Amino acid sequence: MTKEHSIKSSIVSSEQLDVVDVHDRVIDTRSRDEIHQLALLHRAVHVLVFNNRQQLFLQKRSLSKDENPGMWDSSAAGHVDSGENYHDCAQRELGEELGIAAPCVPLFKLAASATTCLEHCWVYRVEHNGPFSLQAEEVDEGRWVDVKEMDRLVVHEDSNITKTLQLIWQTYRSKG
Repeated sequence: MTKEHSIKSSIVSSEQLDVVDVHDRVIDTRSRDEIHQLALLHRAVHVLVFNNRQQLFLQKRSLSKDENPGMWDSSAAGHVDSGENYHDCAQRELGEELGIAAPCVPLFKLAASATTCLEHCWVYRVEHNGPFSLQAEEVDEGRWVDVKEMDRLVVHEDSNITKTLQLIWQTYRSKG
């Protein structure tokens, strides 16, 4: 493990997140590690970035991630910090993971479940054509996929994409 990765890992493990109930009401604050170890409900965002050809940008999660390493996921995603709101988190994650700033449009909210890794998730849509500056600690690579390809990946439950992304895409397609 590199010194930089070790520092990043200790920052992530000390990250403070709100613990929430089934109705997404804050009931406690704990470290990210405690929340995951104790399987507590918490909050996250997922951002779907589409280009002007309506292709979706997917990120391949870094192999150093503790959850779903090396799997394809939404364009940007992350935990909502304690005291932070969903929208501000979506903006922050876009900047951190993709190096962009763009208006985030809220699409829908998913209730916390095993499929969402016990996270209440707000899903946002962003229009952006890139280029992106991918955060090496979080993202190994990225690619654009068209709607038909994404539909195919989800219908066939491709094992290279996260279960959360599969649920997000199914919900997105059912609403629109």
